[in-house]
Amino acid sequence: MAQLLDGAGKLGWVLLKSVIRFLFMLCNNCVAIPSYCLYLLLLQPLRIWDSPTFWYIEGVMFKWMLAMVSSWGWFAGYTVTEWGDDVRPISEEEAMVIVNHQSTGDVCTLMMCLQDKGMALQKMMWLMDHVFKYTNFGLVSLIHGDFFIRQGKAYRDKQLVYLKDHLEKYYHNRDRKWIVLFPEGGFLRKRRETSQLFAKKHSLPHLNHVTLPRLGATQVILKTLCAQQENGSVGSETGTPNKTGNKRKGLQWVVDVTIAYPKARPMDIQTWIFGYRPPTITHVHYRMYPIKEVPVEAEALTDWLYQKFVEKEELLNHFYAKGSFPPQDGQKEAACRPMILDPVWLCVVQSIAFASGYAWYSVLQYLYCCLF
Repeated sequence: MAQLLDGAGKLGWVLLKSVIRFLFMLCNNCVAIPSYCLYLLLLQPLRIWDSPTFWYIEGVMFKWMLAMVSSWGWFAGYTVTEWGDDVRPISEEEAMVIVNHQSTGDVCTLMMCLQDKGMALQKMMWLMDHVFKYTNFGLVSLIHGDFFIRQGKAYRDKQLVYLKDHLEKYYHNRDRKWIVLFPEGGFLRKRRETSQLFAKKHSLPHLNHVTLPRLGATQVILKTLCAQQENGSVGSETGTPNKTGNKRKGLQWVVDVTIAYPKARPMDIQTWIFGYRPPTITHVHYRMYPIKEVPVEAEALTDWLYQKFVEKEELLNHFYAKGSFPPQDGQKEAACRPMILDPVWLCVVQSIAFASGYAWYSVLQYLYCCLF
C-alpha cells in the first residue's frame, strides 16, 4: 500500500510539473512570438534603408528565441555533452551542418548546443521537415528564411527546385553563414526499415542507428553555394557579393554532427514541453571537413555521404556499447566537454520576452482605445 501511495505521489508530481511547464511555455509563446513579429514590422523602414543591419537585428532576436526553447530543456535537466572537434573557431565562417535525424527533439538539441557557437546560430538557415511549419515556431522560421522540406517521392523533384530558388533568394541576401540539413529525411523510426531494405537490395551496409542519407538537398546546397572545380570538387569562393559589396568566400566547411541519446531513446519535442523524463544528458559529436574534400558530382557525393553515415553508425555502436565516443586520431582517450548555458542569461532573455509582450499589449490597447 505504501509503495502504491508513493508511486501515485510521484505520478501526481510529474503531472503537476508537466501542466505548469505547459502553461509557462504557452504564455512564453504568446508573448515572445508576437513581440518578435511586431518588432520586425516596426523595423521595416530599416530593412529598406539598411538591410544588413535589419537582418543582423533579426538574427539576434532569432537567437534569443532559440535560447528560450533551450531554456525549456535546460531547466528540466536536459543538458548536452560535446565530443570530437571544437567548432567554435569556425563559427564566423560558412559551413553546412549534416545531422543524423532521430526525432523532433534533434532540432531542440541543436538549438541548445549551438548557443555558445558565436554568431553561427543567428546567421543560420534551417532545412527541416515540413511538420515544423505547423508548430509554435513555424511563423518565426518562415520570417527568418528557413526552408521546410516535404517528404515523399511525389514532392522530391519539385522540392529540390524550390530549395535552389530559396537559397538563391535568401541565403546571401540575409547574410546567412551556416545551413543545417538532415540528409536522412524523415525520423529514424519511420525510415529505418525502408532504408535497410534499400541497403539490402543495393548491397549497402546494414544500419541500425542511422538511415542512408539522400543526395538531393545536399547536392543542391553544394552546387548553389560553392563554385565547382574541374576535378569535381567544390571551391572555396563563390564570387557572390554580399549586401556590402564584399565577395563572400562561400562554404568553407562541412560539420558532421552525430547525436546520441542515452539507451538509444531519442528525446522528442513533447518531452521538452512537458519535462516528464528524468534529467538526461544528450551527447553530441562533431567532425569538421574542409569543403575542398567534398565531391559534388552525384556518384562521388553519394559514396562520400554513405561513408560518413557508416562512420556515424560505428560511432553510435561504440557509444551505446561503451558509454562514450571513441578517441580521435592521435588521442589515447576521448575528451568530452559539457556544454554550459548561463541560467542568468536565460532568465534575462525570458524577462525581455515577457516585458516586450506587456509593452506591446499596452501599446496596442492604447491604439485601440484611441481608434474606438
